[in-house]
Amino acid sequence: MALSTCEAEYVAVATAACQVVWLRRLLGELTDVEAHPPALMVDNQPAIALAKNPVMHDRSKHIDVKFHFLRDCVDGGQIVIEFVETGRQLADVLTKTLGRLRLTELKEMIGMEGVQGLTVGLGEDC
Repeated sequence: MALSTCEAEYVAVATAACQVVWLRRLLGELTDVEAHPPALMVDNQPAIALAKNPVMHDRSKHIDVKFHFLRDCVDGGQIVIEFVETGRQLADVLTKTLGRLRLTELKEMIGMEGVQGLTVGLGEDC
């Protein structure tokens, strides 16, 4: 279970890294300014270790080579991977079903404000 969770997180971070590198290049072309390496916030420490430490390669031979692009990005300084506690993972608001309190908390943390006049569900006004 631990290895499959690590692999799933590693693949997700590698996919995000591809998008981050592309956006960073696009922004650099548009502004003629080299952006600082963005930080990817990951809540899985084994996936971070796998991205930063090629010695763990013996235990990850089954992971498709294309996902090791992440290691190249980290080694080349194109991105920075940082650990974030699961409770502070802001991406949860976009990826998980959350209770009202947790949803409100995460919305405030990302600076999202409520929309006036928006009804949720099928009310009498619909």
